[in-house]
Amino acid sequence: MYRSEYPGRPGRVRATAARVAAGVVIVVAVACGSPAPSNESEPAVATAPAEDHPGDDHGGGATRVFFVEPKAGATSKSPVRFVFGAEGITISPVPEGTVETPRPQIGHHHLGVEQDCMPGGQEIPRGTPNWVHFGKGDNTIDMQLTPGTHKFALQVGDDQHRTIEGLCEAITVTVTE
Repeated sequence: MYRSEYPGRPGRVRATAARVAAGVVIVVAVACGSPAPSNESEPAVATAPAEDHPGDDHGGGATRVFFVEPKAGATSKSPVRFVFGAEGITISPVPEGTVETPRPQIGHHHLGVEQDCMPGGQEIPRGTPNWVHFGKGDNTIDMQLTPGTHKFALQVGDDQHRTIEGLCEAITVTVTE
């Protein structure tokens, strides 16, 4: 199927796929073993909602989630620093143990690598290299990425890792080296 795209060069497709897979493994390793994530010890209290960025009303007005950095369409060298922001919702660590009922107006970040935003109410996949969970309430990660254009989805999930309607932003970033 790829031979028509790369006549006589099927190894190029396998090499590219191997580089992407290696980059995703590095992303997961960095996210799971990050020694000093920000906002780890205290919940991040969201700022006042922005009137021009409507989202769901979770009891206090409009809400949104966004990339502080990088900005959509940015060009960057690897590692790429990602910083997330939220308005109108509190970003907090997930409680330990089994959560029977999600806390209202509280969530945590998830970063989808080469993913789109998910519909509201869906469980965000766990144990895959394509979704990085920030269950400690942190909002920053440095990621080693392969050169090329990459797609990211910043999705807020509740205490049960279910997406909250309207709390996702997707961007693309081009990595030069």
